[in-house]
Amino acid sequence: MPDLPPIKLSAPATGEFWELEIVHEDDRILAVNKPARLLVSPDRYDPRRPNLMKLLEAGVASARPWAAARQLNYLSNAHRLDFETTGVLLLAKDKPALVALANHFGSEVPRKTYVALVVGNPPEDAFECDLALKPDVRRPGYMRWGRDGKKSLTRFTVRERFKGCSLVECHPHTGRTHQIRVHLKAAGFPILADPLYGDGEFLRLSDLKRRFKGDRDEEERPLTPSLALHAWKLALPHPAGTGEVEITAPWPKDLEVALKYLRKYASVTAAVRPPRPPSVPGARP
Repeated sequence: MPDLPPIKLSAPATGEFWELEIVHEDDRILAVNKPARLLVSPDRYDPRRPNLMKLLEAGVASARPWAAARQLNYLSNAHRLDFETTGVLLLAKDKPALVALANHFGSEVPRKTYVALVVGNPPEDAFECDLALKPDVRRPGYMRWGRDGKKSLTRFTVRERFKGCSLVECHPHTGRTHQIRVHLKAAGFPILADPLYGDGEFLRLSDLKRRFKGDRDEEERPLTPSLALHAWKLALPHPAGTGEVEITAPWPKDLEVALKYLRKYASVTAAVRPPRPPSVPGARP
């Protein structure tokens, strides 16, 4: 593809601004590295909140420079990422491409790889969770597991171990809402800074560095200020039928910085923390 202008979006009502990092683009599809704390589609509980698709659609409709340069008259997401999750988000540039991608995602064909920084150290280097998931009717916006839920499977591999936390690679084989987050919670290793399924645990430099001296007049900013979950890789057949395409999104700066300090100050020979019992509200062991 020739050099094209970046995709710049703004939400005047909230004063927010985003310049999307494009990680793949061709004539049929476009993939961006979704930033944290940006909805993909409208919030059913508060439709006034900014969301990526509404901003993109408005840019296409008004022929913003980034849309006009690409001669776009259509753009639609083929899947979703959570509000706090960063990483690969795949968009279709025409309806036939969207249909093909939707069929792939519906048949669980795509190979998805996430990375997460979790609380604790799993006792095994590889493990999986196959708890069926369903919406929690008592807590809107949450998921829970139960026998009458939908089939769900996630496989995990521990990439690095630190004192009190681990870097885990996640491979969801189904695409349920909050699947990775709930499965890790159920396994006893919630994701750091998870506002829904975590235990209010953030990673701070003062947790790692002895004799840490912060600014007494300012509250210390966590190394993981938002959910430490990133959609790293996505591989699936190209909708044009030209073979498989693999898309990779660089890890967010917050995660890279957190890992830098963990590697510097946290011992990788830390004793393994035993898994904690499930504590998702309304969940069954």
